[in-house]
Amino acid sequence: MRATTVPRLGRATVPPAAPTLARPPAETGIVHLGLGNFHRAHQAVHTAAALARTDGPWGILGVAGRSTGVVRAMREQDLRYAVVEISPGRTRVTVPAVHTGALVAAEQPDAVLDALAAPGTAVITLTVTEHGYTFSPRTHGLDLDAPAVRADLRGDAPPRTTIGRIVRGLQRRCRAHARPVTVLSCDNLVGNGELTRRLVREFAEALPAAERDELVPWLESSVAFPGSMVDRIVPATTDAEREAVAAHLGVRDAVPVPAEPFSMWVMEDRFAAGRPRWELAGALFTDDVEPYELLKLRLLNGTHSLIAYLGALDGRDTIPDAIARPFIAEAARSVLHNEYLPSLTVPADIDLDDYVGRLFDRWANSALGHRTRQVGSDGSVKLRQRVPEPALLQLRAGRIPHHLALTVAAYLCCVAPLPGFSPGPHATAMVDPARDTLAAIAGRPRTSSGAPFVEAVLDSGLLGDGLPEYPAFAARVAELIDVIVRFGPAAAAADALGATAPPPAETAARPGI
Repeated sequence: MRATTVPRLGRATVPPAAPTLARPPAETGIVHLGLGNFHRAHQAVHTAAALARTDGPWGILGVAGRSTGVVRAMREQDLRYAVVEISPGRTRVTVPAVHTGALVAAEQPDAVLDALAAPGTAVITLTVTEHGYTFSPRTHGLDLDAPAVRADLRGDAPPRTTIGRIVRGLQRRCRAHARPVTVLSCDNLVGNGELTRRLVREFAEALPAAERDELVPWLESSVAFPGSMVDRIVPATTDAEREAVAAHLGVRDAVPVPAEPFSMWVMEDRFAAGRPRWELAGALFTDDVEPYELLKLRLLNGTHSLIAYLGALDGRDTIPDAIARPFIAEAARSVLHNEYLPSLTVPADIDLDDYVGRLFDRWANSALGHRTRQVGSDGSVKLRQRVPEPALLQLRAGRIPHHLALTVAAYLCCVAPLPGFSPGPHATAMVDPARDTLAAIAGRPRTSSGAPFVEAVLDSGLLGDGLPEYPAFAARVAELIDVIVRFGPAAAAADALGATAPPPAETAARPGI
């Protein structure tokens, strides 16, 4: 089939069997900030599946921050796009058809604030990645020194930060006496609901007195901030997904989303003005999200980071290519069982053997091809959520967490290589907001030991405040950096494995995993 003869995806061209919904909902009940691939393959899919089983005013207005590409394409395609679920044995293509509109906040700021304040809006969801919350890594409070935050507080221009947009939208709701609303974070942050509540409150309290005194009491009485855990591997879009849509549906889609078949969503059921019946689409509601959150952030995300950094340093473009390397698979098993698992309580309804087995199957999904550079990006924000507490647990017990030290060493070799060391193209392609700062530290004069470099990195607050109190951890990270630089990542992984003691009996992994 010639590309020029393939019609574009749209209301009139999508095959009848493909959409989850025959047509988008008539009403918008959800405004979503962050119109990236993850939202379109996760919350949107769960919402469409729920609405396929029960009606409700739960259409989604998607809001991109600055990027116009997805918004423009969705508008040209009548708000349709395809989700391409990929596994080695099967490709499944569906069209959620749950969005009622798409905006770009940088271009239509008033329309976004109007949508946040609209009477029909009952839920505000967001997937803006960890660094989209503009909080201080040291205090975990709002970064009031950030120029964009200061500008948003002045209010003499449309808000540029996510928290600024949310608060200004809530301010309009307050003044219009609109009904209560829920703000639901769907990002990989520890305690994401409480963190979002605190940042919103701190922004409101930093406003001029008249605005603050009006808004803060209303926030306390009318806005809910439930916690959530989201889990689905969603790589960047490539031409392979566009070709899959053309082959399966006979249409052109400019913005399809690749995703693994697995999807999980856990939430607190604290919604101020109703919600879709997401439980009909597989979501789990609980009074205690934290155990699920830590399970995912550490076992999946923390281990995923180590796989990505070792893989990139080993010249592996994708996570499946990386996990296929025996030394990386063994390092992943060791950090998961010996260092992450002892730091958490597994929820009673999770079969640990099955969960861990699925993780390795998911990482090995060669058809999906999740890239090491994507997983390894933004490590300065991600690792702060994953490494410190498990590492401190081991250090306080008198043990060196060798594979967590390897994670930090491999990360630093990828994004802040010492002079004279080239980490390779996949590591060089990783994006990190701290890259320039770390590169400046790496470029300082150093002795034959790499310890001063690592100590300076830890003292900078990269991984919080606790780890600088343990010089042995910095020394171990420095040793592993030197091994990577001199002999490569496989030698460093062997060094870490050789030094790792078995986990305590009460937290040891079950046999067979």
